[in-house]
Amino acid sequence: MPPVRDAGLQAERTALAWNRTALAAAALAALMLRGAAVSGWGMATVPGVASVAAAVVAVATARVRGAQLAAGVTEAHALRPAAAWVTAAVLTSALFTGIVGWWT
Repeated sequence: MPPVRDAGLQAERTALAWNRTALAAAALAALMLRGAAVSGWGMATVPGVASVAAAVVAVATARVRGAQLAAGVTEAHALRPAAAWVTAAVLTSALFTGIVGWWT
């Protein structure tokens, strides 16, 4: 007997959560690039560019996962966790670089 699945609104909430994450990453990238522009584009550009890369990954992940959820793909392996790890690593390194650059 196949397991009973309640479709509900979980897929929509998940897609919205991915979109919010992508929006937050894009806002962070914009703030870091603004900070780089104000400070003269030196080393402050590195975390800004890294944040833009993370925002691009987050937006792409949100779009792919949203399309998968709309098509009914709900398996755990539908979206490889590599994109999430890359986003987290880039954002962490951008934040660290920004803090170190700000203090020096």
